[in-house]
Amino acid sequence: MTSANILVHTRLLVPMRKACARNPPSRLQNQSRRISTSRRCRDVMPAWVIDKYGSNDVLRFTRNASFPSITYPNEVMVKVFAAGLNPLDVSMRGGYGAATLSMKRDPLSISRSGSEFPLILGRDVSGVIMECGLGVKYFQERDEISWKPKSLSHTEAAAMPYVAATAWSALVNTGGLSKDNCGNKRILILGGSGGVGTFAIQLLKAWGAHVTVTCSQNAEQFVRGLGADHVVDYTDGPVDVSLSGFDLILDNVGGDTERWALGLLKPWSGSKYVTLVTPFMQNTDRLGVADGMMQTAATVASKALKHLLRGVHYRWGFFAPSGPALDEIRDMVDKGQIRPVVEETFSFCQVPQAFQKLEKGHARGKTVVRVSTGGT
Repeated sequence: MTSANILVHTRLLVPMRKACARNPPSRLQNQSRRISTSRRCRDVMPAWVIDKYGSNDVLRFTRNASFPSITYPNEVMVKVFAAGLNPLDVSMRGGYGAATLSMKRDPLSISRSGSEFPLILGRDVSGVIMECGLGVKYFQERDEISWKPKSLSHTEAAAMPYVAATAWSALVNTGGLSKDNCGNKRILILGGSGGVGTFAIQLLKAWGAHVTVTCSQNAEQFVRGLGADHVVDYTDGPVDVSLSGFDLILDNVGGDTERWALGLLKPWSGSKYVTLVTPFMQNTDRLGVADGMMQTAATVASKALKHLLRGVHYRWGFFAPSGPALDEIRDMVDKGQIRPVVEETFSFCQVPQAFQKLEKGHARGKTVVRVSTGGT
């Protein structure tokens, strides 16, 4: 499941991804392969797009979305069989992160406002590589992107990459955890029944950590089935202070949680509070990229200093693409240590219903859109 720059092919929901520079595995060395940068035989494709930001009624189906072509040497084109949806996709449908993404697409502000439309939403895919750019050495045509676990279908595999990379970034890159140091760690996951939470539970248990999870009462058996050692019903109020002494807290909830949750960490022992709910995008949307980044830096610095004086480390976690991480996760999936958690699957014609379901919250894993059948 290694990350790559992805250009979408037929009837799908996903934009391009960042490439991960990798040395080619032995199976690809000294092999000749046909490389094309053409559009093959098509100029348009079916897709769900938005022409403006708003609620679910802005989703529009078209059979005439522009067919992508490879324009950079580190890109690949993928025929998508399934696409995973995330809460972030619902937020971006409403304009969340528009200023930051506009800056990324057009750093010199050459294009007129609204030039990103029609926009295709989404980020998780499973499919087969159709074409490779001249600089791609790690993949070849017909590879199942990105070398998905052999034990999973495309529908199951599409539920993994975004939540896996987000949880890995928060726990490993920011939290400093690894399979070698988790054996004696006590971890608290706030909001453990969603996509990131369900993956984090399994990863930490595979590494030997003791995992406590907060969720609603009706999700208790669900998260216990994923390996959670202790479950707390958040509807009864804040976690009992008798459960204090955690080495790391992963916060998927945000809001008022920080007011009481930071007190559950071990003081003066290197413990960390990592939250995935940050104001970065809101700041840039509201203040512009430059001022928003300055406001964000000031906020995180002040919070980090405040809590450091109390003996705990406060950090923000973010999604970060990582080819090596997804390779390791793929191996753990094929060993049976981690499994995808797909709550509900929708057909491609049901994309609006999939967004509506996701918008209701209270997720039990991932929502996946089945784009096409097969895999040949």
